[in-house]
Amino acid sequence: MSGAYVLEAHGIGVRFGGVRALTDVSVGIRAGEVCGLIGPNGAGKTTLFDVLSGIRRPDRGRMLLDGADITRRSPVWRARHGMRRTFQRQQLFGQLTVAEHLLVAQEWRGSGLPGGGLRDRRRRDRERRARAEEVLAGCGISALGDAYAGGLPVGQARMVELARAVADPPRVLLLDEPASGMSAPEREQLAAVVRRLAEEEGCAVLLVEHNVAFVMELCTRVVVLDLGTVLAAGTAAEVRANPLVREAYLGSAR
Repeated sequence: MSGAYVLEAHGIGVRFGGVRALTDVSVGIRAGEVCGLIGPNGAGKTTLFDVLSGIRRPDRGRMLLDGADITRRSPVWRARHGMRRTFQRQQLFGQLTVAEHLLVAQEWRGSGLPGGGLRDRRRRDRERRARAEEVLAGCGISALGDAYAGGLPVGQARMVELARAVADPPRVLLLDEPASGMSAPEREQLAAVVRRLAEEEGCAVLLVEHNVAFVMELCTRVVVLDLGTVLAAGTAAEVRANPLVREAYLGSAR
């Protein structure tokens, strides 16, 4: 896949005291691409996600969104300019229904134009509900709309997190261990949704996942981190055949 990167990170460095979590890490994602980020525990994958999403500011390096420097931009600014993220640990509101999660994700756009009155607010409310229903159907979880998130099993909760992340259409989607705790059919559904987001909606997707087989089947490109540096990058076949990757990670990965 060719073309300009939507999201770029250049020379990212992060230290925790005397420990280098990331050293000169550079990565980019294009529109319509699903890129996998793999590596051993402690390789720096989640730290890189924290930097990309604005939760952690790097000690060195910079990030670009559509060519504009966003290194000092807040997580809220990034989210409102099309960057979405899920987390390794589930982040749902147990007392809200599944549908309410998707409505809340769209609230930042407001309930209507200033001075628009009740009619405008009602129109916006109908639009948000229609979008929520569309996303629930696209994620295969329409039947869960009225269910409270706190009672969902792990696999369904993961899919709800994805649905919430895309309720307001994203340009960049960062998925941290999205398939963790999912059954095989749930992973297939997840992969189908992610492919559709990339291929039909042009979303740039970067995902961290320990399930190597899932990554190799889903991703058009794979980046391998080891000890906070980029060990290799390329197609799934190229990464799988790389002897350095096999020695550092794939020989013991499942």
